Amino acid sequence: MSEPDVSIIIRTLNEERYLPELLSSIQEQQSSFSHEVVLIDSGSTDNTLNIAEQFDCRILHISRAEFSFGRSLNRACAAAHGVYFVLISGHCIPCDQHWLQNLVQPLVQGLVQYCYGRQVGGPQTYWSECQIFAKYFPDESSIPQQGYYCNNANSAILARTWQQYKFNDELTGLEDMDLAKRLVAHNGKVGYTKDAVVYHIHHEDWRQVQRRFEREALALQLICPEVILRRRDMLRYYSRGVSRDLLAGMPATLTLRAFRGIIRYRFHQYLGSYRGNHLHKKMSRELQDTYFYPSPAIGQPLTNKIL
Repeated sequence: MSEPDVSIIIRTLNEERYLPELLSSIQEQQSSFSHEVVLIDSGSTDNTLNIAEQFDCRILHISRAEFSFGRSLNRACAAAHGVYFVLISGHCIPCDQHWLQNLVQPLVQGLVQYCYGRQVGGPQTYWSECQIFAKYFPDESSIPQQGYYCNNANSAILARTWQQYKFNDELTGLEDMDLAKRLVAHNGKVGYTKDAVVYHIHHEDWRQVQRRFEREALALQLICPEVILRRRDMLRYYSRGVSRDLLAGMPATLTLRAFRGIIRYRFHQYLGSYRGNHLHKKMSRELQDTYFYPSPAIGQPLTNKIL
C-alpha cells in the first residue's frame, strides 16, 4: 500500500460529542490528496476510542503523566506517514467538503511551510469567543503572512518542517506559535487561509475559560518574555473587550444572556491571562492536571444543528 499524501492528526480526550461529525466530514472531503487519520488519545473514558475504531483511524496513546500539547503532536507526527501533516482538534468540524484541499494547497504550491485556517463558533459559542475568532481568523487570506501567529486547532505543516523544528514538549499551550516563531526566525513562512474553515466548538464553564487563558499566558512567557501584563493593562483590556463586544452585538442581536456572558467571559479571560503572566514557578502535577484535564462541561450535542 502506498504512503498517503496527508496525515490528518487529531488529539482527543473525551471527544465523543463531535468526533463522529469530524470523522464523517473527513470522509466526505473532495480532495486530490490521499490521506490517513491518526488519532492520539490521552486517556478518554467515554466512547471516543470506539468511534475512532468505527472510522478506521490509526489510534495512538499518550499517558496522562506524559501529556502536553506539543508532546502528543510530536508523538503522532513521528508515527505519521504523510508528506503533509494536518492538525485538527477533536471538537472542530470542517464547514465544507473543500477544507482539506484548501488547507494543504498553500504547502503544495510552496508558498508557506506552515498554514492555518479559519475558525468560527457554533450556535452555543460565547459571544466574546466569536469576536476573538473574528479577530484572529478574518475573512481575508494572508499567504504568506507577517508575524508568527498560528493555531493548531486547524493547521497544516510540511512533514519535513515538523521534523526540523518539532513542537516544544514543555509548553502549557501555544506550541503552534512557538514553532512558527522559530520557523520565521530562519526565514520560513507561515500563512493563513480563509477558505479552510472549521467550526471550533468549546463548551467550557467559567473556570475552564480562565484556566485556558492562564495556561496560554504561562506559555507566552517563554515564547515572548517581553510581554508583561500589568494590573492596569488587565483592566484596560477588559473594559475595551467588553465595549467592543457590546458594539459588535448592537442593536438587534445582543440578548440579556449574551450581555451577561460578555461580562463574565472577558473577566475570566483577562484574569486568567494576568495570573498566567505572573506565574513563575515550575508546573506541579496538580497544576498540570488542572490545565490539561479540566472537568468536562455538561451539554447536549449539536449534531444536525451545525452541518
